[in-house]
Amino acid sequence: MASENQTTQEYLQHHLTNLTYGQHPDGSWGFAHSAAEAQAMGFWSVNVDSMFWAIVTGLLFVWMFRSAASKATAGVPGGMQNFVEMIIDFIDDTTQSIFSHKNDLIAPLALTIFVWVFLMNLMDLVPIDWIPKLASAAGISHMKVVATTDPNITMSMALTVFVLILYYSIKCKGIGGFMKELYGHPFPVAVLYPVNFVLELVTLIAKPLSLGLRLFGNMYAGEMIFILIALMFSIHAFGFSEVLMVAGGGLMQFVWAAFHVIVITLQAFVFAVLTIVYLAQAHEAEAH
Repeated sequence: MASENQTTQEYLQHHLTNLTYGQHPDGSWGFAHSAAEAQAMGFWSVNVDSMFWAIVTGLLFVWMFRSAASKATAGVPGGMQNFVEMIIDFIDDTTQSIFSHKNDLIAPLALTIFVWVFLMNLMDLVPIDWIPKLASAAGISHMKVVATTDPNITMSMALTVFVLILYYSIKCKGIGGFMKELYGHPFPVAVLYPVNFVLELVTLIAKPLSLGLRLFGNMYAGEMIFILIALMFSIHAFGFSEVLMVAGGGLMQFVWAAFHVIVITLQAFVFAVLTIVYLAQAHEAEAH
């Protein structure tokens, strides 16, 4: 619920501001207390809350799958083993249907991306004020718990995939083949090579941008809707109309949360599938 001491604008601003650590304009290092201070810290500042929850969900993923693997049995599997095997089979089938080359990295990479992104997205279903209020009680001014609403997290993952795209493009095609792919298509005419290069370079750069910004945009929008719905619970003088508003807000929260389960799963799946597709293109002997 929105705080009694906050206006609507302050409530929105607070929930959209990361816990940022960096260098202040006076040269001292510390946490920012507002979005303006965080922006003034510049490029080398760190969104501590995003990093923390990304690491926590990553460790949760490792623990779940390692625990299932250590307890795996050839007999009747337990619930966790069934769940993990179902996810692994799903990602393996998806990878095989898209990626026709030999590379033992691709399926584990797709599995890691899918589960990790899903777990980070899943934090969006935690009631919007619970963890920030606990953090505030502990003296922490800001706490955004959905790491994928931070473009620094989504773009860092996308850039990692981009580095792999470049690596395998050069490894599988050679420098000459990779450069030929950039300047030789779509128009196989020497005079149009500069045009080809610009078009293909834009296409190449669009890959990490599409990965990172799509995930960030969808999750940020979903988080914003949760925040706006939460504002409906900030009524304190309960008349009949206020009761209806709170009841309506509760219904909207439930409906949006149920729908959002589909959204967070789909976004994790899209990120994983696009990664497989882009790496499959990087392995192709000739440009598509």
